[in-house]
Amino acid sequence: MANAALQVVDETGADAGTALIAERAGIPRPHVYRYFASREDLDNEVVRLAAQDLIQRVRPHLARRGTPGQVVEGLVRACATWADAHPHLYRFLAARGQSRTMHRSRMGRSRLLDEIAVAARGYTKSGGESFPEGILVGVMGMVDATVIWWLDQRDETLDVMVRRLSRHVTLVLQDALAAHDIHLDLAVELEPFVGE
Repeated sequence: MANAALQVVDETGADAGTALIAERAGIPRPHVYRYFASREDLDNEVVRLAAQDLIQRVRPHLARRGTPGQVVEGLVRACATWADAHPHLYRFLAARGQSRTMHRSRMGRSRLLDEIAVAARGYTKSGGESFPEGILVGVMGMVDATVIWWLDQRDETLDVMVRRLSRHVTLVLQDALAAHDIHLDLAVELEPFVGE
């Protein structure tokens, strides 16, 4: 049932009705709510499945060596390429992804700033200290807004948008680390990140 909903939202957008979802699942419309307590529950499951797919595309880039800019560009490119293939799902994720839980889910529970800091060898995770989650949420918001603008406007190529957005994200992360007295040399190759 959830996979049918995922396919329908992917094809038609967030306004997909339960009748179309039920038809795709091969069940009568009233039976949709035998599987889900409400439309919100159904939407949450679509978001979970879509986020899971996006995370699978993005996560391998956390394990790659490279300069901060190269690593960030790999992450942004994976995200933007997935969005290009699934524009309705990406918009749906971005619209529903404002909660703290959803942001954690979309990043695969990786503490990206912590991992960059560890890789930069300027910070040691100790005593449970970590960077403010709001920084990562802000970066994700910037990525979402830029990718959605690109999906709507197509005013530049995917490659140009990815390179520009990657530079912006790298600079924001560099500034966030500097606020914690960590110098991130953009020319130094980082060790692969280790997610939680």
